[in-house]
Amino acid sequence: MSISRSRSAAAFTRRDLVAVIVVVFVLVLILTQRLQRDNRAASRLDCNNNLKNLGTAYRIWGNDHGGQYPAFAPQTNGGWRDFLYLTNASTYAWMNYATMANELGQSAEIVTCPADERKPASTFSNLLANTNISYFVGVIANETYPQSLLGGDRNLGPGTTPGPGYGFSPASGKGNDVIIKGPVCWSLKLHSDGNPTGAGNILLGDGSVQQVTSVNLNESWLKNAFAKEAAQDKATNVAGLRIVFP
Repeated sequence: MSISRSRSAAAFTRRDLVAVIVVVFVLVLILTQRLQRDNRAASRLDCNNNLKNLGTAYRIWGNDHGGQYPAFAPQTNGGWRDFLYLTNASTYAWMNYATMANELGQSAEIVTCPADERKPASTFSNLLANTNISYFVGVIANETYPQSLLGGDRNLGPGTTPGPGYGFSPASGKGNDVIIKGPVCWSLKLHSDGNPTGAGNILLGDGSVQQVTSVNLNESWLKNAFAKEAAQDKATNVAGLRIVFP
């Protein structure tokens, strides 16, 4: 009898051990997924805050420069508009943010999204290229047109089907000077997790930030931006919405 009980106990222990291992594995899997979701949520919040701080910096800078934002102000007024006439204007997208270094508290980390593969520059003195920047620049946006498109996540691309990369923003950091005339969508990078059609953040001319899907971006905000751009066609001589990607 004792031998029989010993064998039975040993067999139960092995089954119990397997069950415990399975339960622990499932719990670890659930915990890992929860942590990943929490990290993604934290990245979205941090990115949102970055853009809000950028919006504040734009407005402060604009108040000190005749209501113009850096991309619309000439060098004589402290901006970088002159560079936008060059054929390789997009390579200078970083200047848009370096120009506002004082308004951003000299913190270069603010122009890099935590969810981006790019890493922040240690200081604005080291921000001499686009490879540390996560946000595009709406060239014409200003406070006069509150719903104009001032900035947003760099993973925006053409069409309605999200791609796997960063859309208009090249990995090389050479930037991309784009005239948008039709539909666009967020790629599957940055904040599109859980949304197969894409989602991201935009910064508007009044300094406010919106989290939008690709559909909402096209149907609401982009149409607004097109309208504001059209109102300034004579000043810009651009048939479409000009956006500079880092």
